[in-house]
Amino acid sequence: MLSLFLNLGLLAYFKYANFFVENFNSSLQLMGFKSVAWTSVILPIGISFYTFQTLTYSIDIYRRIHKPLIKVTDYMLYILSFPQMIAGPIVRYKTIAAQLINREEKIDDKLMGFYRFSIGLAKKVLIANVMAEQADLVFDSELSSLDTTSAWIGMLAYTFQIYFDFSGYSDMAIGLGKILGFKFPENFDAPYISQSISEFWRRWHITLGSFMKNYLYIPLGGNRSKSKRRVFFNLWLVFLLSGLWHGAEWNFIIWGAYHGLFLIMDRIFLLKLLKSTGRIPSVVFTFLVVMIGWVIFRLEKLADIKSYLLTLFSFDFRTEIALNEEFMFVIGFAIFFSFIGFFQFGRKAQNFLYNREVFKLSTHFFAVLISFLLMFSSISWLVSSDFNPFIYFRF
Repeated sequence: MLSLFLNLGLLAYFKYANFFVENFNSSLQLMGFKSVAWTSVILPIGISFYTFQTLTYSIDIYRRIHKPLIKVTDYMLYILSFPQMIAGPIVRYKTIAAQLINREEKIDDKLMGFYRFSIGLAKKVLIANVMAEQADLVFDSELSSLDTTSAWIGMLAYTFQIYFDFSGYSDMAIGLGKILGFKFPENFDAPYISQSISEFWRRWHITLGSFMKNYLYIPLGGNRSKSKRRVFFNLWLVFLLSGLWHGAEWNFIIWGAYHGLFLIMDRIFLLKLLKSTGRIPSVVFTFLVVMIGWVIFRLEKLADIKSYLLTLFSFDFRTEIALNEEFMFVIGFAIFFSFIGFFQFGRKAQNFLYNREVFKLSTHFFAVLISFLLMFSSISWLVSSDFNPFIYFRF
C-alpha cells in the first residue's frame, strides 16, 4: 500500500496538481472568490511511463506472480532501463524479471536490434517529422479561418504523425533492448487496419492496454460483473482514466471518454453492424472514428475542438492548399506502411521484419545495407532540420 501511495501520489502531484488547482481557481472566480496562490509544478519527462513500471513491480510481488529482486542494482536496472524508460513500451515486472538477472546476448539479437532501431529512427525522422510540419501548420493556425480541405489535411497529417512518432520510438526502444540483451514487448500491430475500436485498442499502445486490463479493469470486476451496466461502466471508467493518464487537460479526458463510448457501442451493437458491412467499410469507418479522436487529442481548448470538427464536415472548399512536394511524397509512404498489413504480402513482410529471430547470412548483408541507408538519411535530415521531440515524451 505504501508503494502504491508513493507512486500514485508523486504522479498526481507532478502531473495533475496544476490542472486541479487551475480548475479550482476557475470555480472560485465564477463564485466571486479570490484565486488560491499557486506556483506551477514542472512535469518530469516520461513520469507516466516509469510510474506505471514501478507499480507493476509492487503489484506483481504482492500477487505472488514473481519473486522480488535480491539486488538493489537489479531493481534500479528495471526502473532506469533507458531505452524504454521515457516513452515505453510499458514493461511489466513479470515479463522482464528473469532478464534482469541473466541475459543471453547473441550477435543475431544485436544485429536484429540494429535493424529495428534503424527502422524506428526512419519512422520518426523521415515520416513523423514531415507530417508534424504540416500538422502544426494547420492546427497552430487561426482555426476559425480554416476550410474543409485544410482541416482534413491537418487531421490526416497528425494521424500519421502520432503513429509513426510513437511506433518509431517503440521500435527504437525494442531495438536498443535487443542490442543490450533484453526482449521488450511489442507496442503496435498495424492499428490503422483495425475493423473496430475494440480491435484498434488491441493493436495501439498494446502495453498500456495490457496494464489497464490487468491492473485496473480486471480488479474492478472486468467482464465477470453480473450486470452489463457494471461491465460498461468499468470499461468506460478505464478509458476515462486512460485519457487522463495521457495528460492533465480536459481534451484528454474527453478523448478517453470518446473511445470508451465506442467500445461500449461495440459490445451493444456496433461490432455486429460492422461485421455485416464487410472488411473495407469497417476499416474505413474505424479509421475515421480514430482520426476524429486525434483531433480531440491534439487540441486543448474545447471551443477549438468544436470549431475544427464543424469545419471538417462543413463542405467549405473555398481555399486552395499549396502542398509541398516533400509532404505529398511522404504521405504516400505513410499511407502505404500504415495499411500494408491489410494485405497478405504486407502481413508476411511485417512478420519477417518484426518476428524473425535469425536471418540468413545473405539477408543480413541486405539488411545491413538498408539499415545504414536509413540511418544516413535520418541523420542527414536531423542535421538540416529543427529539433522535433517525440510526442509521448510529455506524457
